[in-house]
Amino acid sequence: MVQKATDTRRTAGLFSGWDETILWSCLQGVMGELYVDDIVSPKSAMAILGDFAFFAGIPNRELVLFKPEWCRQEYIIMVPQNAGWAEEIVYCYKEKAKKVLRYAIKKEPDVFDRKKLRLAADSLPEGFACRLIDEDIYNVCKSTDWARDLVSQYKDYETYSRLGLGAVILKDDEVVSGASSYSSYLGGIEIEIDTKESYRRQGLAYACGARLLTECLDRNLYPSWDAQNLYSVALAEKLGYHYSHAYTAYEIKGYCSK
Repeated sequence: MVQKATDTRRTAGLFSGWDETILWSCLQGVMGELYVDDIVSPKSAMAILGDFAFFAGIPNRELVLFKPEWCRQEYIIMVPQNAGWAEEIVYCYKEKAKKVLRYAIKKEPDVFDRKKLRLAADSLPEGFACRLIDEDIYNVCKSTDWARDLVSQYKDYETYSRLGLGAVILKDDEVVSGASSYSSYLGGIEIEIDTKESYRRQGLAYACGARLLTECLDRNLYPSWDAQNLYSVALAEKLGYHYSHAYTAYEIKGYCSK
């Protein structure tokens, strides 16, 4: 029977060596939740936060099929620890499970060139302005489809202001690009960058990302980056990160559909 983990220390070993901040958020009790096959002696576990679910330990079909009562989303990205978990995901979700590659970026605390980042943050085209996310901008992002993931994992602005951090770019008082914390863990954030489609390819994500990185470094927070595609890898490298490796994930559409 699937149970919510009450002591994350019993589960931590199953995720050992997996360098993902979303796992750290769950294991540290900052954000997200952990579910296991047995709360006393877990052999299988799922860490779920936002659009991501990570599976570790002995492959367990019941965990792959399990959806917490609070979960109503129609889309999720499942990340298997090994081929056994991948087989269970495909078996359970069949044509709904789209196999994709994601790209891990190295976590190197001392790799950033602060002077270069500040210059990048100041490289906005004329007519654009950068601003940190305050309560008004938080509410705008939360109610805007393309910008929602910049703040959506934080239930309210109070939570975001305590745990999160972000910046947006404005054009005529309209939010057109943003770089923010998708999630938070002790000592850092996982970065989310989005730009309104009609404003892409203008260097806005680069400038906004640079602003967020400088703010993180000034606060002794590590800005972790995980790339959905090669464009995201290229942007990360331009900001000073280094590519690590590709890994397999499964995008599930219609996750909570009947």
